[in-house]
Amino acid sequence: MGFDILSLILFLPLAGSILVLLIPKENKNLIKVASLVFSLPSLVLSGLLYYYFDHSLGAMQFQVNVPWVRSVGLFYQLGVDGISLPLVILTALLSTVSLLASWTINEKVKGYFSLMLLLETGVLGVFLALDFILFFIFWELVLLPMYFIIGLWGGPRRDYASTKFFLYTLLGSVLLLVGILLLYFSSGLKTFDMVRLINAPLPAAIENLVYVLTFVGFAVKVPIWPFHSWLPDAHVEAPTAGSVLLAGILLKMGTYGFVRVSIPILPGASRYFATALAILAVISIIYGAFCAMAQKDIKKLVAYSSISHMGYVMLGVASLAPQAVNGAVLQMVS
Repeated sequence: MGFDILSLILFLPLAGSILVLLIPKENKNLIKVASLVFSLPSLVLSGLLYYYFDHSLGAMQFQVNVPWVRSVGLFYQLGVDGISLPLVILTALLSTVSLLASWTINEKVKGYFSLMLLLETGVLGVFLALDFILFFIFWELVLLPMYFIIGLWGGPRRDYASTKFFLYTLLGSVLLLVGILLLYFSSGLKTFDMVRLINAPLPAAIENLVYVLTFVGFAVKVPIWPFHSWLPDAHVEAPTAGSVLLAGILLKMGTYGFVRVSIPILPGASRYFATALAILAVISIIYGAFCAMAQKDIKKLVAYSSISHMGYVMLGVASLAPQAVNGAVLQMVS
């Protein structure tokens, strides 16, 4: 294609988020329509992306690679493959649906719709970024919008739920950043390029340490047992659209991290910790299922069933077999 479709998909919602803040707060309908106008094109373009995507190739496609801070190996680098493409489409679809589901929101409308678009940008960035620092920036960008969406528009226990969500994910993010920096300085390649780091020569001890650090960052977001306790509270207290994005998109960021980062870049550590990861996945499956059966609140039921569902995804990831990992990706978008 003759234009940068990935940047358009990524930054149209961000442009909408900024524009919404410039609209007078009294024009509630205009704010809602403007939000939809900037989210819907990302969905259309992601469909166009699927149409032009060559499914016979296993490599990254539609790549964007622009120097950012060349001296330290930072690049504005985007790409899409068979793993990230369905997640990009899912994100664009559920974001648009969530905006439509939010049409009845009438309090702090400008802030709400601006945060929803900012959240969409963050999640899309996680699935499209091929530079580790860019990946981490978008990973963190997701944290604040969801914190405020739960904390300002949530249910009676929204303060507790949003704070718990923030603290859990912040801890995971700090360890993830430490893992990324350790990988950068230990690889000897002086690059944050995810594709180049696949062949990084790492000592086994360093590789295992990077795996553990990034594991916590990803596991909190999945969430896999025992990092799961923030999800039921956040899911119950979040507004309906926030719950849709939480269960439908945000949880996939964690499993995507394992598939995109852990398996290809840390293969030795992935094999070493595979059994432990499989055990945690099985516990999540059983624990989530039994807790879901005991719930009377529909949102809490969905939260625990999501923990069980993501346990199946992680079990596929832990097996490391290509067919199982493909099945895990399919489960992520199903």
